[in-house]
Amino acid sequence: MSDFAEARQAMVDSQIRPSDVTDRRLLAAFESVPRDLFTPRSKHASAYADAEVATSDQRRMMRPRDLAKLIHAADVKADELVLDIACGRGYSTAILARMAETVVGVENDEDGLSRASDILSQCEADNAVVIDADPKNGMPDQGPYDVVFVNGAVEEVPQTWLDQLAEGGRLAVVVRKGPVGKATIFSRSAAGIGERVVFDAAVSPLPGFEREQSFSL
Repeated sequence: MSDFAEARQAMVDSQIRPSDVTDRRLLAAFESVPRDLFTPRSKHASAYADAEVATSDQRRMMRPRDLAKLIHAADVKADELVLDIACGRGYSTAILARMAETVVGVENDEDGLSRASDILSQCEADNAVVIDADPKNGMPDQGPYDVVFVNGAVEEVPQTWLDQLAEGGRLAVVVRKGPVGKATIFSRSAAGIGERVVFDAAVSPLPGFEREQSFSL
């Protein structure tokens, strides 16, 4: 077993399994997808650490624990269509591709766009694609989606993401409320949009999704 393979297994055993992630398909996905492939060469040594990893000036990979718990909470099924927002180099896309029927990644960061397709091909994620588009807009032409997954924390959830949920669809995102992020699942039903907080998460903010400041005299 290579050093990276041992580190990947240790990541699953010490960070993900103890965090109440019990879905066997999800655990297998984290065991099989090489996280180091999605990190800059200078960050390979820390690819499996219990920490976020910056892949560019605009994108950071979530801590393995936070990523796994948020995907677990989204309850992705094998026959579902997933939209992966601000996917960077595509690590979350590759994980989700092991869980769902099809994954559409949306990214406008040049680093991610230039690398994601090749890396996903190396991971044999043939049911996933990354499209050049504004993450704020999602990708309505390919929806509606059973799951919308967001890579990073936002202060406000754009209505455009909620509008792209299918009936029974779930939006998985970390919502920042002050210094603490709340991993939240928004669900669409005939009655409207429901919301439940599933855990606290120290996830970096997604650039461009800050709440507009209001001024009063």
